[in-house]
Amino acid sequence: MAFVAPTAEQLGLYLGLETIDGERADLLIQQAVALALSVVKPLPDEATAVVLSVAGRAYVNPQQVSYETIGPMSVQRPQGSGGLYLTKADKAALKSLAGRGGAFTVDPTPDTADPSPTWPVDGTFGPGLEYEPGWGWV
Repeated sequence: MAFVAPTAEQLGLYLGLETIDGERADLLIQQAVALALSVVKPLPDEATAVVLSVAGRAYVNPQQVSYETIGPMSVQRPQGSGGLYLTKADKAALKSLAGRGGAFTVDPTPDTADPSPTWPVDGTFGPGLEYEPGWGWV
């Protein structure tokens, strides 16, 4: 089953909003999917959670305001504020959902491997001769 991007309605439900600007939500979801694809291709089905998180973060706080005082009006924004971004946790989650990361083993031996020797047996060396410790096969 291929990844299906969440809808604007799902983003509204995720954020707990009764109404949502559908066009804006669709744009943010589309951009969040593009960001996620820069980390993992193809996106796993479970990547919906990360896409909703990224799009939701941008929907409710587009300027990334991190500090706000109502009177007499004070706002603090980080440098390069605004826009969509993937956190380190978002990237790790995408990789984990795609089955990347963690320990694994690769066995390069083909299933058809035969343990018998594949080289020509030399009658002047090895079994068939007598082995003398210190002297080898004689």
